[in-house]
Amino acid sequence: MPKSQRNWPTLPAMMLALAAEWADRPLFRYWQGGAWQSLRWGDFALRVASVAAFLRAKGVGPGDRVMLVSENRPEFPIADTAIMAIGAVTVPTYTTNLAGDHAHILRDSGARTAIVSTRRLAEKVLEGAALANGLDLLITFEDPPTDAGLLAHGWAEAIATPGDVAALHAEAEAGPTDSLACLIYTSGTGGLPKGVMLPHRALLANRAGVVPLADRLGLKGKPYLSFLPLSHSYEHTVGGFLLPSVGMEVVYSRGADRLSHELAEIKPAVLTAVPRLFEVLRGRILLGLEKETPFKRRLFDRTVELGLRKMDGPPLGLFEKLQDLVLDRLVRTKTRARFGGELLAMVSGGARLDPDLSGFFLALGLPVLQGYGQTEAGPVVSVNLPWANRRHTVGPPLQGVELRIAEDGEVLVRGDLVMTGYWNNPEATAAAFRAPNGETDNWLHTGDVGVLEDGYLRITDRKRDFIKTLGGDMVSPAKVESLLMAEPEVHQAVVAGEGRPGIVALVVPADGMADKVAEAVRRVNGKLATIERIRHFAVTEPFTIDNGLLTPTMKVKRRAAIEARTGEFERLWG
Repeated sequence: MPKSQRNWPTLPAMMLALAAEWADRPLFRYWQGGAWQSLRWGDFALRVASVAAFLRAKGVGPGDRVMLVSENRPEFPIADTAIMAIGAVTVPTYTTNLAGDHAHILRDSGARTAIVSTRRLAEKVLEGAALANGLDLLITFEDPPTDAGLLAHGWAEAIATPGDVAALHAEAEAGPTDSLACLIYTSGTGGLPKGVMLPHRALLANRAGVVPLADRLGLKGKPYLSFLPLSHSYEHTVGGFLLPSVGMEVVYSRGADRLSHELAEIKPAVLTAVPRLFEVLRGRILLGLEKETPFKRRLFDRTVELGLRKMDGPPLGLFEKLQDLVLDRLVRTKTRARFGGELLAMVSGGARLDPDLSGFFLALGLPVLQGYGQTEAGPVVSVNLPWANRRHTVGPPLQGVELRIAEDGEVLVRGDLVMTGYWNNPEATAAAFRAPNGETDNWLHTGDVGVLEDGYLRITDRKRDFIKTLGGDMVSPAKVESLLMAEPEVHQAVVAGEGRPGIVALVVPADGMADKVAEAVRRVNGKLATIERIRHFAVTEPFTIDNGLLTPTMKVKRRAAIEARTGEFERLWG
């Protein structure tokens, strides 16, 4: 059996075994010095062994937590793998965190070591450490802050330390698969983040569930464009370990402003993103279309119309089929070329993807697939398949995932992918595995409400987020907000109405669209039942990371936003 097809007890055991098999193959591509650079699997293993030896020499040992704060770059997975290889625990942390966020994670996790990319980020981590329990060791990819003292060391010193790849691999092979691999703090939509304890088996279970799909798609040797932050649980698993382990080359994007150019240049086979990115991409396509002739705009609209008909019906007639073939060459081929022309999967996760939004891309021949997961589940639970894509669902569960719907509609998940629990939080852990009758079971209670349709999961709402109006009607805020944000005039939206006569909304308009928000709200109300309709709305200031109302994955913190903008909501209710 090839090494790439076997099962491993730990993530470093897998990565070091593959490095031995694929030593000369490219693993990472990254931008440095004004050009794309490449790092091979063999060099990756050598640096992992060096960093592991350096950490050991500085007193880091099994069970120690190590904070890792970095943009997407090769040093991140090198450090991540080295930490895990010596039995320590990675604590991936967002580069957008404020000092107070770092202080909470350092205090809660007990991390005494931090590995940080830039001097600016190191200063922010040190500021957080001063509010917590301090640090014993700081490693920076660039020059450390001059006032960091003896605890600071540079990356060059770490990778210059002699390391033994074979011995480290043997040690990783002997590691327990149930041992803790990483602590990932959920950004959440309210309250302090909780540390999710993910053992090696959880991330490896995600990999096992995806390998058959990757093999059928033929992903080996093809590029993956890594865009989401590696500190997010999805990218940490998928971009950090899963896709490299099936033979894909990971290309680190330079950021959202370069993405359109990179798609055409890199020609990735896989791209993963959050729904907001798809909204932005659709907006750019439609904005460019406004500059075209009326004839070209009609061709485009007809392409989308026929594409949707092929998915949703009614069936195309003979003339329409011929028309669709012509439009495929005139419109879809050019659209696919804008995305590199080689995409096999554009996977959306992190929040609900509106079916109208995914339908737009699918109608243009772009393979948008919606998946579902939670940090507490490794994180991937289910995903649609290119050859069996039902866009109104989040796909069938991965191989090895047990999933059922509780009597109250909650989605329950069981399997090796499920977390051990929340770090230092037995009450929250018990609640996550507690059945409605109060007894503890071994099913993860996701807090999401959904239904199974012919084996495909459809998420309908968050269990705890329903709004109960004054009249006793139950309204899904996620549904109303996703419809609003699917409109090109709307950038962000939050609705409220708990204990009130009806639903009201605060809307952040897209650039230059403030005077057109009313029309967008009118269109959305036309898609809603009477009890769900927005009675009043107001334009508001953006929800951002800096004002504490946006998560690093671009999700609005609903409860925090409602609390922060209470006065604006009160004026809407009158």
